[in-house]
Amino acid sequence: MATLLLRLAAPLQSWGVNSKFETRRTNREPTKSGVLGLVAAAIGLRRDDEEGLARLVRLRFGVRVDREGDLLVDYHTAKNPLPKEVKEYRQKGKKPPAPYVTHRHYLCDAVFLVGLESDDRAWLGEIEAALRRPVYPPFLGRRSCPPTQPLCLGLREAALEEALRAEPRLVKPRRGDGDVLRLVIDAAPGEPGVPVRDLPLSFSPLHRRFGFRPAREVFIDAPPPPETEHDPLAEL
Repeated sequence: MATLLLRLAAPLQSWGVNSKFETRRTNREPTKSGVLGLVAAAIGLRRDDEEGLARLVRLRFGVRVDREGDLLVDYHTAKNPLPKEVKEYRQKGKKPPAPYVTHRHYLCDAVFLVGLESDDRAWLGEIEAALRRPVYPPFLGRRSCPPTQPLCLGLREAALEEALRAEPRLVKPRRGDGDVLRLVIDAAPGEPGVPVRDLPLSFSPLHRRFGFRPAREVFIDAPPPPETEHDPLAEL
């Protein structure tokens, strides 16, 4: 059993589970559908390739929240008529159409450790290579949210939960963060879990489909951050 670890960090992230119409909400942590979409883009998977997606869906997924993000709501307008179009409408005695308004939710400065587990180590190695040289650019939930580097932390010879617990903390805690981290992980067969509609069955733009996956949330003692030496002359 092996686990591929990813570091998801950026100024903005957005992980929607049930985002429709004018209000586009975000989850508190990355979704399995969003992360698998990132992986699918990296390996160059077509949106209508359901067989290739089914292979990704079989990966066991988990996320450790190293830093909870702060919520940002963006008042967003689209389809604004151009001044020339407004003039034409008024010349015809018609009212120009109002812009389409949405409220888009983002997480600010969040940091997550994500794990993908499989007993096929070669398959995880292919995904790792694709993430290091992606076919399509990766983004964290929305195209306006590119990740900071490093994105891929590499393979660990451990089961999913063990790897997430053992990996050093990715970021120093802020004042008041505490020494407890939150894990959200796919429930193993026989384990209790809450059904979440976050299992991608098709990314086709004509008919996206999602199923349910059982997930459980646990809290763990935070591992210590990695020790680093400060050398101001190292870059000279």
